[in-house]
Amino acid sequence: MNKKIVVALGHSALGKTFPEQKEAVRNAASAIADLVEAKYNLVITHSNGPQVGMIHSAMREFSKLEPTNTVAPMSICSAMSQGYIGYDLQNEIRTELLNRGIYKPVSTIITQVRVDPFDAAFSYPDKAIGRYMTEEESKEEEKKGNYVTYVEGKGYQRIIAAPRPIEIYELDAIKALLDADQIVIAAGGGGIPVLQQGTKLKGASAVIEKDVTSACLAEGMDADILLLLTGVEKVCLDFGTSSERKLDTMTVDEATEYIKEKQFSSGAMLPKVEAAVSFASSSPARKAIITSINTALDGIMGKTGTVITC
Repeated sequence: MNKKIVVALGHSALGKTFPEQKEAVRNAASAIADLVEAKYNLVITHSNGPQVGMIHSAMREFSKLEPTNTVAPMSICSAMSQGYIGYDLQNEIRTELLNRGIYKPVSTIITQVRVDPFDAAFSYPDKAIGRYMTEEESKEEEKKGNYVTYVEGKGYQRIIAAPRPIEIYELDAIKALLDADQIVIAAGGGGIPVLQQGTKLKGASAVIEKDVTSACLAEGMDADILLLLTGVEKVCLDFGTSSERKLDTMTVDEATEYIKEKQFSSGAMLPKVEAAVSFASSSPARKAIITSINTALDGIMGKTGTVITC
């Protein structure tokens, strides 16, 4: 009770289309309300994978129809995704809480995260974004200085960097709202990556892995638990094989060894385990839990999920 938890919602908590998101967010709100009823203090982060891609594609098409409007940069697309996902989340959480007789304000903070302009990720981008393009369109992208990759059978697609987070600029505001007994939605999609130039913050053409930012946020606000919600109840070794094993616990050292053995998929479980290791290793008093959104409270209560400790 009264412990601070950063709850990281994965792709499964949001869906892939507007109708899917509406339904998925209702389910997420129920899980969040369970934690609120149990008297935990919550900061919520979330994925924005398909959503920011849809916004990027839509803004690109709009620029074609209206040539006077330039293509929206990634930083603006990230901000838009934070705003509209936050809007859906905070409304559904508010409704769920009121239906349970609980009044607790819910706020969304558009969050900027500082990245290093010399991060190696800018030289080796690997995150696909937006729609598939023809070869001619891909050459136009490259003329603008953007990176493009070819996807067999589908066409060309833009790829962008995924640098590591260094500093969360709105951290004090997040803490203030949490201290005021509010639920806070922040660092959506890993936050808006920005470069610090004197007193000015300039949006970077990049995305940040949201689980890594969630760990950074949890450390910065001195949270007790980082709860990473995904599509499975427990982390598995040899996932999808006949020798699959579910893990109840992992130490930081064990998890690090499993990462070296390439036990986890880079597009799915790996970022969550890496984030859990980062947070749990920062203090013996902290722990990370990976479980499904439908078992969030049971995970916190130690009834299920995979617990990662120092």
